[in-house]
Amino acid sequence: MKILMITTGGTIAAVPTPEGLAPDAHGGALPEALRTLGGRYSIEHIPLFSMDSANMQPEEWREIARCVYDRAQGHDGVVITHGTDTMAYTASALSFMLRGLTLPVVLTGSQLPAAHPLSDASENLRCAFAMAATGIPGVFIAFDRMVMLGARAVKVRTTGFRAFESVNLPPVGVVDGEGLTLRRELIPRDSGPFTLKDELCNDVFLLKLTPGFQPEFLSALGKMQTRGVVIEAFGAGGLHFIRRNLVEQLEQLVKGGMAVAVSSQCLYERSDFSLYQTGRKALDAGVIQCYDMTTEAAVTKLKWALGQTRNLDEVRRMFSTSYAGEVTLP
Repeated sequence: MKILMITTGGTIAAVPTPEGLAPDAHGGALPEALRTLGGRYSIEHIPLFSMDSANMQPEEWREIARCVYDRAQGHDGVVITHGTDTMAYTASALSFMLRGLTLPVVLTGSQLPAAHPLSDASENLRCAFAMAATGIPGVFIAFDRMVMLGARAVKVRTTGFRAFESVNLPPVGVVDGEGLTLRRELIPRDSGPFTLKDELCNDVFLLKLTPGFQPEFLSALGKMQTRGVVIEAFGAGGLHFIRRNLVEQLEQLVKGGMAVAVSSQCLYERSDFSLYQTGRKALDAGVIQCYDMTTEAAVTKLKWALGQTRNLDEVRRMFSTSYAGEVTLP
């Protein structure tokens, strides 16, 4: 199997420095961890970045996507090592930018540097390479003996080895005594040609509602010419409109041309703005429902959608389409 390996830094490649752990330009002990794979793969290595993933931003997402698009031909799969803190954002963004994938693109990393005697790096690499060797197209995260759709994964622990969970969709693969077992019915297929759609809009804001949140803050977003906002509302889809009328302000933002996508603060299960009076008022104001999307998927999808078009109706259409299994539509 011929695997393209793209390294970007992160804890897996980190070494101690006087300022704390930092990615090493030479990958730290990552090369040694790769040798534990036992020569089962022919690996082409591209050291793209040496970054803490807290510094990974839309510019880097585009470079990673371009690298996959330009260099993946002739390989059976791609493995990307990445810091854990923003891995779910990168995986979601790649899920939208790389259309019509013809091979697996698998992100992984570790909670302890590869040089640490108790590191999870080797185990995660073995899982990632096994998934990359399946030939099943898509963007995935492989971590702690699980394989998740890239647009469904969320980091839920800061230090535990089970750092990621697949939210609102079971893991598409698990490693157990039978090896890598996949649930292929959960993996979406994109039958179009392999294309790169990497235009992104960075004028997108994420906002988490709290009781008593002032509508004037939303008004400020409009004055800043923000093109899109993702709002984490209460429960299945609640926004207050008594005393502080958020719905009225959201309607003004939509009329002004801003894309307003609304999700739930709850990690599990879906939002449904048709259930309650508050949610229906928001729908009437023109907001876009995110249903059961993760925050990471909603934010990156809005950045991506606004990078493709300035037409709000087209953005709504894109949010009513599941491109990479990121949403369960009613």
